[in-house]
Amino acid sequence: MAYITGLTKSKKEWTPEFIVAIDDETCIGCGRCYKVCAHDVLSFEEVDEDDSAKMFMKVENPGNCIGCGACGRTCSKKCFSFAPIEA
Repeated sequence: MAYITGLTKSKKEWTPEFIVAIDDETCIGCGRCYKVCAHDVLSFEEVDEDDSAKMFMKVENPGNCIGCGACGRTCSKKCFSFAPIEA
């Protein structure tokens, strides 16, 4: 199976892994991933409970993901899942 690949500046082949999902059970809504993503992939989802200010992240625009993985590296709860895309 062949995946989409790219090249680094030093011409090393690289296989990007794109965001698949966020586990909303482990997400604490801190927003670190939102701040680090420059491609408008993520958004906040508010938990609709009485007197609750809890929020968590959701994948709003998955097609904008470039597969850099910055969001996952920033997440202290490791709630992101990623996968390469077939070519």
